[in-house]
Amino acid sequence: MIENLPLKSIEHGGLTIEGYSRAAVQTYWRIPELKVGFDLGGSPWSFMGTQTFFISHAHLDHMAALPAYVARRRMMKMEPPTIYVPAAVAESVQKMLRSWQKLDRGRMICQLVGAEPGMEYELSREHVVTTFATKHTVPSLGYVVWERRKKLKPEYQNLSGTEIRDLRMKGIEVSAEIRMPIVCYCGDTAPQGLDHCDAVFQSKILITELTFFRPEHRKEKIHKFGHTHLDDLIERADRFENELVILGHFSTRYHEEQIRRAVEKRLPENLKKRAMLWL
Repeated sequence: MIENLPLKSIEHGGLTIEGYSRAAVQTYWRIPELKVGFDLGGSPWSFMGTQTFFISHAHLDHMAALPAYVARRRMMKMEPPTIYVPAAVAESVQKMLRSWQKLDRGRMICQLVGAEPGMEYELSREHVVTTFATKHTVPSLGYVVWERRKKLKPEYQNLSGTEIRDLRMKGIEVSAEIRMPIVCYCGDTAPQGLDHCDAVFQSKILITELTFFRPEHRKEKIHKFGHTHLDDLIERADRFENELVILGHFSTRYHEEQIRRAVEKRLPENLKKRAMLWL
C-alpha cells in the first residue's frame, strides 16, 4: 500500500470515515462503504478506487488534486469518475481540466456535474445525496447523504402477507419511502451555512469545520471570510443531535494541544462527548 499523504480513519455505526483537513493546507475525505468522497485538496493513492466525489468549493486546499485523481483513474484503466462541483464554477473547472490535458498530454475524462442548492442525486437504491447552501468567499455547497428505505404505510401494517400481496397485485402502493440523514459534510462555511439545513444537526455523522477558536480572533471577520469559530458551535450546542461530530480544518497557526485544551475547556459537555477533533 502506498501511503503518500496524511490519512486518519475512524469507524462509527458501520461507516468508515477517512481523511485529513487543515486550513490552507489540504482537505480530503471519503467513506468507502458509501463509495463517495468529499473534496480533493489532496488525493491519497487509496482514494483512487472511489468513483464519486462531491467538491464543496474551488479553493486550492479543497480541489488542487482533482486533475491528479482523474488522471490516475484513467492510467489504471478505471471508469471515469463522477465529480460534483458548485454550478457557478463548473465551466471553469472544465477549462482547468482541459488545460491539464494539454500539459499532461493525457485525456482528463470525467463526468462533471454542476450542482445547485436544493438538488438531489441518486447514489444507489439505498442512498441519495442532497445539496444545501453554505456561506464562504467563493461559491460553495454542503452535502447530505440519506439512507432510504421502504416501510409499510400505517394503514396496511396490520394486514397479512397475503392481503398485502393482493393489494400490490391490484397496483396499490402499500409502502412509503422513509429517509434518514446519515452523513453531512459542510466544507468551509460561516455559521449561517449550518443554519441553512436541518440535516446538519440531525445526521448520524456530521463533518464540519472549526477553523478558529481564540477569543482575540473576531467572529465578525471570521464570518466575513466564510469560516466558523468555536463560539458559533457553543451558541448552537443544544441543536446538535448527531451521534458523532467531526471537527477539522483548524488554522495552521494553532498547535494541536492548544486546540484540545480550548475545546475541552469551553465546549458544553452534551456536545463535547460526541465531538471528535480531526488532528
